[in-house]
Amino acid sequence: MTDTNKRNAALALLLLVPAPSIGVYTAVYGAPGAFFAKAFFMACKVWLLVLPLVWYLLVDKQKLTLPRPSGKGMGMAVATGSAIFLAIGAGYFLFGHWIDPKLVSEKAIEVGLSTPMLYLLGAAYWCTINSLLEEYVWRWFVFTRCEALMPKWPAVIASGVFFTLHHVIALTVYFDWRITVLASLGVFIGGATWSWIYLTYRNIYAAYVSHVFADVVIFWIGYRLIFGG
Repeated sequence: MTDTNKRNAALALLLLVPAPSIGVYTAVYGAPGAFFAKAFFMACKVWLLVLPLVWYLLVDKQKLTLPRPSGKGMGMAVATGSAIFLAIGAGYFLFGHWIDPKLVSEKAIEVGLSTPMLYLLGAAYWCTINSLLEEYVWRWFVFTRCEALMPKWPAVIASGVFFTLHHVIALTVYFDWRITVLASLGVFIGGATWSWIYLTYRNIYAAYVSHVFADVVIFWIGYRLIFGG
């Protein structure tokens, strides 16, 4: 790995990693509800998706090709996904009394998830499309930049930390410090696990399948909190 490649990798991380945290903070704390805050949040989301593609084409000078679906690592994806699913579910039943359902419901209404149908449509998007986009950003792009700068296991840890940062800010909106700490630890473990899967199998779809298990149980818990049942 040349010094130029390492500098490019560091610059890519510097340009991308802070963006979602800045966007989330502006939306929920800087000017909540303001048009500017919403527009800035969306701009950060677009930046998060566009920068890796532009970087790959113009800086890495690679040709654009979509990764072909592969079965590599799918057994591990299902195994890790199932373990994460059960761990999140167990955490909810053990520590769910720390959560204020009224606050969660109020915040869900603020973002437009005011009916079961709207919630389920949102959940379908986050569990299918958004989780794949997160794998594209955080495993395919961020992890590989970390890998260019450090040994493999530190790269797994670093990418897990970077993935967790903006989630911490979002979690403080819905939960007290106890759930925020527990959930942030869970996000880190998930992010590091999916980076490890990508490191081991070089198959973004395996990381994606494992990720979907986590999102499904999270939205199931959210439904219980907001609508009961």
